[in-house]
Amino acid sequence: RQGGKTMGKMFDMDNPVWRFMGKVTDMFFLTCLWLLFSLPIVTIGASTTAAYSIALKMVDDEEGYMVKSFVKEFKRNFKQGTVMGLIGLVASYAIYLDYEINRVSEEGSVALLVIGLVSAFFVIMALLYAFPLLARYENTIVGTIQNSLDISGKYFGRTLIIITVLLIELFFFNFNTVLQIFGLIFGPAFMMFTIAAFAKRIFQEIEKEPGAVRKSSSGQEE
Repeated sequence: RQGGKTMGKMFDMDNPVWRFMGKVTDMFFLTCLWLLFSLPIVTIGASTTAAYSIALKMVDDEEGYMVKSFVKEFKRNFKQGTVMGLIGLVASYAIYLDYEINRVSEEGSVALLVIGLVSAFFVIMALLYAFPLLARYENTIVGTIQNSLDISGKYFGRTLIIITVLLIELFFFNFNTVLQIFGLIFGPAFMMFTIAAFAKRIFQEIEKEPGAVRKSSSGQEE
């Protein structure tokens, strides 16, 4: 009888091991969906917004049927997500060009280095919470970026923790060839889940502040 109880717990879907395996499986499928819908490159922003919508729900085990939810959120956020993605791509490429120009120059340039570092910091602050914000609230592109900057400043300590954790994850996924393969399969969703886990708690704190969030005519939070 004791053995029967053990087996019952082992195959209980609420068992921590099964729940962990379920999360890992969800991250695999989320990465696949994100990559698939990002293939034209220009749609990477809409795909990322949809992925964050799922990741925010995964934080509290509310994701439901993933494929259906992902497609729905991809369509709903297609226009704004695509624009936000293009802004991110252009900004990232500009920083990369600054780095390359500084690298290939014979003496280098302290001014270019400083500009690159400041620009990278600003872009991270502007976009770190932008896609989770798009996924959760209705707002303009400018308003979303401004809110991301405001949150990054107000919750600067937690923002630094997020960035530190992400850097650790990047180091882990690039440690060797096996982990690089693991990173390709799970990395994108894993890192988005990390941001979503911190961001959702921050959003919930902000939502408690009077007047911080209001309902639109469609019922979506703004």
